[in-house]
Amino acid sequence: MKSKGIYLITANFSKIYEIISAKFKNVTVFEPIGGFVCTKEAAVAFENGHEKELIKSIIKEFNRLQKKYDLVVVRAFEAFSNLGKFELNLLLARHLNTPVFSEKNLKALNINSNLVISSNLDEVLEAQQSIITPFRFENLLIETASKDKKTVVLPESNDERILRASEVLMQTGAVNLTLLGDEAMIKIRAEELGLNLNGVKFINLEKNVFQESFAKELYELRKHKGMSLEKAKELILDKTYFGTMMVQTGLADAMVSGASTNTADTVRPAFQIIKTTPDSPLVSSSFVMCMGEEILIYADCAVIPNPDANALAHIAISSAKTAVEFGIEPRVALLSYATGNSSEGSDTDLIKEAKKIINELEPELKVEGPIQYDAAIDIGVARKKIPNSEVAGRANVFVFPNLNSGNIGYKIAQRSGHCIAIGPILQGLKKPVNDLSRGCLVDDIINTVLITAIQAGEKK
Repeated sequence: MKSKGIYLITANFSKIYEIISAKFKNVTVFEPIGGFVCTKEAAVAFENGHEKELIKSIIKEFNRLQKKYDLVVVRAFEAFSNLGKFELNLLLARHLNTPVFSEKNLKALNINSNLVISSNLDEVLEAQQSIITPFRFENLLIETASKDKKTVVLPESNDERILRASEVLMQTGAVNLTLLGDEAMIKIRAEELGLNLNGVKFINLEKNVFQESFAKELYELRKHKGMSLEKAKELILDKTYFGTMMVQTGLADAMVSGASTNTADTVRPAFQIIKTTPDSPLVSSSFVMCMGEEILIYADCAVIPNPDANALAHIAISSAKTAVEFGIEPRVALLSYATGNSSEGSDTDLIKEAKKIINELEPELKVEGPIQYDAAIDIGVARKKIPNSEVAGRANVFVFPNLNSGNIGYKIAQRSGHCIAIGPILQGLKKPVNDLSRGCLVDDIINTVLITAIQAGEKK
């Protein structure tokens, strides 16, 4: 898309700004460093490894200005860390998704990047680029969740990471939170950690007004499967079952769990209680993969081991819907070891059948398969292997043929490619319940809660 910002790295700022002002009625100058944030503060943040929050605050202010003005002109700043002036400014230009005007040739500093850099002012002003860095995506999550504030229940209040994430989430103002556990004990622990949990609601599992009604409703939902009322009363004392019943009854809009429990324990109550949507015969999962400059969806990496053609088709359709929830126009690649008709066999036949089902169920959805990853992601390879495809070289939703390849693939990208992987996000449920990895970081919890809140808004 055409940017509403331009980044000027030039010694002739006043002259260039005068030219720009003649082209646009409502223009403002934004000085991220040396203006919005003082140079000393920025230097300390970079030196101490705290640049993330600094950059996110700059992105937030830039986004605010974009809504107010026709064009925001970003003024370059001088170097203040061990990174050079041009490296720092190009780094920030990527985070702001602003094409760059510079008389200097900076191509050597812009390898493997979609950032537009030119000495031709008109070319920069007309540039079409779409860069979404992980920091920018995190700000987008906060902004989107804030528009329709939802309540998310977090059952694992005994986990320090959950408490730390809760503090940050309350500071964003993007969600309401309910923690399960003894309020007094949780607050004592929070105080020990130096955390402020003001605004968080608490429900004690052992003493609350919902226990009896939840047990009765669980019994009614599961008695056809042989569950007794006594068993239902026992299960309701389990934090995950209780949290799931909160979502089912509308006491909460969504749940996030799994920091200290395995995936099966997190998703089993959701399968039994919340169940799938009418248009989805199964529950699958996807990961939001935050690459350096783009957001991709990988599926299924956590739930369905060996999908048949019908299951693979529904995984693809659900994953495309997940992409739409986060403002991504889906272009789906059904991944394989072969592209098109380059190989015959049961594996590729299954993918071809899945594509046929997708075309019947969602004729408007852009989908390609079977296709290799390189042909799906690289436009140069795509031109050679599968020309004239709407998806090849531009895919953003990648559906793996089975759980083995999907789980391995996302972890390779996460660990070796230093990609931020958010998920697994469960797809196909009537109401959102999402799982955390037991090795999750505080940032993972924050992002998953925000994504889950956004899902809840989409399911109104």
